[in-house]
Amino acid sequence: MAPTDVTSPTQTISGQAVLLDAVRVVYGTGPGAVTALDGVTLGFGQGTFTAVMGPSGSGKSTLLHCAAGLDRPTSGTVSIGGTDLGPLSEKALTLLRRERIGFVFQDYNLVDALTAAENVALPLRLAGRRPGRGEVRDALAQVGMDRRAGHRPAELSGGERQRVAIARTLITRSGGSGPAVLFADEPTGALDRAASRVVMELLRTLVDAHGQTVVMVTHDPAAAAYADRVVLLADGRLAGELGRSTAAGIAARMALLEEAC
Repeated sequence: MAPTDVTSPTQTISGQAVLLDAVRVVYGTGPGAVTALDGVTLGFGQGTFTAVMGPSGSGKSTLLHCAAGLDRPTSGTVSIGGTDLGPLSEKALTLLRRERIGFVFQDYNLVDALTAAENVALPLRLAGRRPGRGEVRDALAQVGMDRRAGHRPAELSGGERQRVAIARTLITRSGGSGPAVLFADEPTGALDRAASRVVMELLRTLVDAHGQTVVMVTHDPAAAAYADRVVLLADGRLAGELGRSTAAGIAARMALLEEAC
């Protein structure tokens, strides 16, 4: 499918927290090779909220993993805060992810045996730094979970667990350098409508009040409606882009894209 309505590469270079340039990802070799991303050039501006959507198999998760430095592209470059990830060793890449990137997943990825406060503090402890009591409390307060600091995941609702997971990403910003980027992969996929709304309002507030950069993969038009823009993928290529839109408008555009595919 030919790309349409997509910002040109020359318009996406300046002021980007994350930049993918001609990124191509191919799995396998020979006749059985599968192209997951096909020459994608895309920027995510500092302090903006972008939703990435597309039909199943369009390359959404692959794009997220490449942008976050979890996977290396077959060709092309990925930069975070002006740092080209390509030449980095695995150790350097791990350090960059730990200090400058946050991850929020559908299944929360909390440690069941730890309290909410201990889960939030975990990234700093893994980095060899003892977290201050104020750091953990402040991170939990930002997501409205400071009164639940002593509760373990089993004692929290799905929405509360996701808010703890978001707080865990925020604590890494206190000593980090460069732009803070939060990657979210279907963050409301396991939540009911009310809990989803709370989580999405929280992410929106982090962008507006704290200048957080958020890149979110979602299939839910209601979640995507909180974003500043919606990037559409199809067959591993950019297939369009919407500015901030209603859930109904996004759903209609997605329906057209799926019909075309």
